[in-house]
Amino acid sequence: MGKRILVQRRGRGGIQFRSRDHLKIAPVKYPPQIGLSDLVRGIIKEILHEPGRHTPISLVELEDGTKFYYVPPEGVYEGQEIQIGPGAEIKTGNVLPLADIPDGTLVSNVEIRPGDGGKIARRSGTYALVFSHEGDRVLLRLPSRKEKFVDARCRATIGIVAGGGRIEKPFMKAGLKYYHERTHPKRWPVVRGVAMNPVSHPHGGGSHKRPGKPTTVARTAPPGQKVGHIAARKTGRAKRRAGL
Repeated sequence: MGKRILVQRRGRGGIQFRSRDHLKIAPVKYPPQIGLSDLVRGIIKEILHEPGRHTPISLVELEDGTKFYYVPPEGVYEGQEIQIGPGAEIKTGNVLPLADIPDGTLVSNVEIRPGDGGKIARRSGTYALVFSHEGDRVLLRLPSRKEKFVDARCRATIGIVAGGGRIEKPFMKAGLKYYHERTHPKRWPVVRGVAMNPVSHPHGGGSHKRPGKPTTVARTAPPGQKVGHIAARKTGRAKRRAGL
């Protein structure tokens, strides 16, 4: 009988794997109907930090008193006026439908469906590129370099998400890493399976730090076996083709 491995404990749940929701400030997305058909203006009242979200968030107050939080791009500041909706100026921080954004513009927090609040390019330092307009669709180049068609009515923020370069600063102490990871719903530190005993992990044991057997497992494997390359299409180095 072995010990319960990490994936089994994660599935069972517990305080180590629980999200610290009480530290969250608010959902960060565009209001459902505002800016879809009419142009509105707002003021950036405050720029805040939310634990577990390593991108700043901004509190925006609209002309009618409505408040919401959105992902700010680089260069915005407290007290700046922003425009939301069709006909807004092409300026960093403004929110427009993709149909009104010219080709070659860098955008962030892009919606996949009109009114969903923003799904694409929300991580610090990321952006999507408006590649081309084709009828009622817009072709985007995503941060992953893949291309995707979305509805031209979807809203997006002009600019690159703030907080870029965050990962360039190293963690100089284990204590800093501890408090960084503590805000996330996961267990830290994570110990390598090959460093464990056979009773604690399928990759444990042996006279060398290696699994000692193939690490590919089926998608339908039980939690005690589901570690390594799960349902892998291929493993190892890719062979170079002739002529490359």
